[in-house]
Amino acid sequence: MFSRVTLLEIDTMRIGIADAVELFKEQVMPTLKEHQGYRGCIVFTTDEGKGMIISLWSTAEAADATAPFATGEIERFVTLFKSPPGREHYALAFADMPAALVG
Repeated sequence: MFSRVTLLEIDTMRIGIADAVELFKEQVMPTLKEHQGYRGCIVFTTDEGKGMIISLWSTAEAADATAPFATGEIERFVTLFKSPPGREHYALAFADMPAALVG
């Protein structure tokens, strides 16, 4: 399994953290789930507006294939970020997830 990690910082003067997460869930997740190889997504936030999105993919190729979609979504919501988000890819080496997250 592979992951794409996106690090970002929301401009909390423009949108609250809860509203930004809801926007992500409503406007990005439905299309993200349609991509071949999609295995899941985890979103972390801080009160200051920092965030980390980890999307999980069956293969590195599946993660790479969604790069144009991810870039388009970042551009679509660019006014909500303090600075451009950064992305990296990682191989999943180990996971111990609570049942509530995988069930």
